[in-house]
Parts: sequence; C-alpha cells; structure tokens
Amino acid sequence: MVANTAGNVCRGFVVTGRVQGVGFRAATQRQARSMGLTGWVRNRNDGCVEGVAHGGHHALDEFMAWLDQGPPAARVESVWSADAEPEQAYGSGFDIR
Repeated sequence: MVANTAGNVCRGFVVTGRVQGVGFRAATQRQARSMGLTGWVRNRNDGCVEGVAHGGHHALDEFMAWLDQGPPAARVESVWSADAEPEQAYGSGFDIR
C-alpha cells in the first residue's frame, strides 16, 4: 500500500456480482463514512461498482473486508483492489458519483 506522511493509505476497488440496483453504493458510502474514510464510489457500465477509499490501514482493511459481503441484497462475486494515488480520493467525505 502507498502511505502518505499521515500514515494513511489509498486503495482502488472494483466489485463484481449483483451489485447494482441493490443499494450497494449508498451502503458503501455509509460504511466508509462510519469508518472515517474519504473517497468515492460509482456504478460502471459493465455492471460492476468501482471506487477509491483513503484512510488509516486498519479502517481500510476492515472496509475491504466489508466489500467482500456488501449490503444484504447484494451478491458479491469478487473484489479486486490495488494501490491508488491518494490524490484520487482526497476530499471532505465519501461521495457517490
């Protein structure tokens, strides 16, 4: 993971499965905000959900574990993640795009 001077890290993610039309983005936003993460989440044209999350190591690890399950109506098939540049996620909160 790429860490900045504050010790925060940034991860990009793509979630596949039944993740659109089931409240996945709103649930992801709530989860990220409750963990103090910043970033964004959006639907992709291919039916996946993608985003970037930025925050402390522990919170980000827990968030990535949450993505493996998602909200109750979702059926997550896989979660891909990789280091991301922190500038992609900086902001005052966690947004739905």
